[in-house]
Amino acid sequence: MGRDMSIKLEIVKVEVPEGCNVIMGQSHFIKTVEDLYEAMVNAVPEVKFGLAFCEASGPRLVRYDGNDEELIKRAVDTALKVAAGHFFVIFLRGAYPINVLDRIKATPEVLTIFCATANPVQVIVAETDQGRAVLGVVDGFKSAGVESEKDIEERKSFLRKIGYKR
Repeated sequence: MGRDMSIKLEIVKVEVPEGCNVIMGQSHFIKTVEDLYEAMVNAVPEVKFGLAFCEASGPRLVRYDGNDEELIKRAVDTALKVAAGHFFVIFLRGAYPINVLDRIKATPEVLTIFCATANPVQVIVAETDQGRAVLGVVDGFKSAGVESEKDIEERKSFLRKIGYKR
């Protein structure tokens, strides 16, 4: 009794640098940082990335790692802005999320993937007297319509151009 039961909503804007992608999710253990690092380099050894993880108990630090100083800084800055328990963020360059997502999802600590995108992202955060939680993300922009036959042809051509279809 006497606890504040109010909730505050916040939108945290995340800019994804040109040529990069971002993966955001939730996990549950301090070992997340080491295991996500291994997942990234085991999936694509030449990938450049920075990752950060918000610890939810104990000292409640933002833990981080990676192999690209700029992307590590961006991941840490994003994690500090979101500041939600067990939230993680990975900025990557030199690979697409599709190249690493299976390894990330197979990491025992990973619970949820909120997004994997090159689009601008808004993270919807709820704050209570106990802490903060990610409710979801806005990935990119509102749909503008339905693809035409020309759009279908361009989509298929693009996938072949980047090597994802024969």
